[in-house]
Amino acid sequence: MESKTSEFGALAEKYASEFLQSRNYTVLALNYSKPWGEIDIIAEKGGVLVFVEVKANSKEITGFEPELRVNREKLKRIVRAARTYLADKRCGPDQEWQIDIISITIDNQRKVAKIKHFKNIEA
Repeated sequence: MESKTSEFGALAEKYASEFLQSRNYTVLALNYSKPWGEIDIIAEKGGVLVFVEVKANSKEITGFEPELRVNREKLKRIVRAARTYLADKRCGPDQEWQIDIISITIDNQRKVAKIKHFKNIEA
């Protein structure tokens, strides 16, 4: 049985995938996982691979926005998992890629209240 937290996370990832697709991204994979890190969504747009970290809150609280939970350590794990994905897929050294964060606030009726997309986050 899924916990409320994992259910909420899956819902946030579903909304994030739909958001990306509505902006002409192609979603290639969900929940790419290695022992040293996980990537919520791997997408592609214009030849650029985009590794997306999804963070969500159930209410909007100033100073506790979802994107603030992506710290330097989390970014390092995402970069390592991204590099592993690139190697697994035998991507060449010229393959462009970036890390994005999608921050979502979901209301009590499980509807999206707000989505913010932070592109090409520096690791």
